[in-house]
Amino acid sequence: MGKSGVDEKILSYNDVVLRQSDLEILSGPYFLNDRIIEFYLSYLSSRYPTKDILLVPPSIAFWIMNCPVVESLQDFLQPLHLPDKKLVIFPVNDNDDVSKAEGGSHWSLLAFEKKSNVFVHHDSFRGINKQHAKQLFNAVVGYMGASNSAPGARYLECNDSPQQVNSYDCGLYVTAIARAICSWQESGEDKDRDGLWFSAVKQQVTPSSVATMRDEILSEIRGLMPQSSLAVTK
Repeated sequence: MGKSGVDEKILSYNDVVLRQSDLEILSGPYFLNDRIIEFYLSYLSSRYPTKDILLVPPSIAFWIMNCPVVESLQDFLQPLHLPDKKLVIFPVNDNDDVSKAEGGSHWSLLAFEKKSNVFVHHDSFRGINKQHAKQLFNAVVGYMGASNSAPGARYLECNDSPQQVNSYDCGLYVTAIARAICSWQESGEDKDRDGLWFSAVKQQVTPSSVATMRDEILSEIRGLMPQSSLAVTK
């Protein structure tokens, strides 16, 4: 009884720590938090273990977008080896308060494809995160190339991106789109005319497929949980 108010740790996965409250978020119609997004991107990294793909954790993407000392970004980004990646996926959050952890009310996704030298923004709610996505693009674009530059790298708003049908599933669309893009990159599927993944995303990310993502992520977490923790959460 004394532990009933404690948000117990239920899983450590790579560098991500999940707690009981995260399971509760996944069990209901709630906005996904940073930890769940980070867990799933880390899970995708394990599922697609290649040096060509980088899925950036939400905290890192947020810091890049809001770094108060621009000159310090180069040292901060160096361990990510951005110029070596063929595909980089950034989660975008609309939190404007750097002092507020896990703030914001909307998630979207910004993906960089090296061969096409383009950043694509996928927003599941009429592009309302466009300003924040461009802020992230402007902060990181100069560090994508071999010499701290990606000449001609452009920003593209995907106006045909799959759209959510409620007010709380934006994070699930980020996870579903990230999965579709990673699958596209690794499978060598036919490219669109512009060499990108739009057809794959449109085909794989639908309201019905996204509706199953909560249970899928919850199932993956439960499958990774220690048996002692699993017994507590049932």
